[in-house]
Amino acid sequence: MAGKKERVNYTTKSPWEPLRGYARAVKVGDHLFISGTTAIADGGVVVAAGDPYEQTRYVISVIRKILKEAGFAVADVVRTRLYVTNMGKWDDYARAHREVFEKIRPASSIVQVMKLVDPRLMIEMEAEAIKGCELIESISIPLNSPEK
Repeated sequence: MAGKKERVNYTTKSPWEPLRGYARAVKVGDHLFISGTTAIADGGVVVAAGDPYEQTRYVISVIRKILKEAGFAVADVVRTRLYVTNMGKWDDYARAHREVFEKIRPASSIVQVMKLVDPRLMIEMEAEAIKGCELIESISIPLNSPEK
């Protein structure tokens, strides 16, 4: 059928996927969309409760596994969204994100939310990737100069 794109859904053993009717990730062509990912390990165990840095590291490790399983590389990530429960811990989330993405520099947002599905969770993160991305250059855009 002309114009149809192949879609592949990736699922895990998360109890929330069938409950809410979503996939952990969806691949369409060379694009991968990773759903909000939290620091909940198999069996429902919250990883590193109360530690925003370690929770972010764990979440990124899960995202890396999903990328690999779907045939993508970390360098293919073009966008991340971080939903955090305590913006006062911004440096902790940012440090963990920077450790993986500093050279890649995806477009990114960090937004404080009131709470996540479990009160011990401090971050939920989404990612989007396009297979085969190669950084050609970074262009600096002056933001403080008036438009002409």
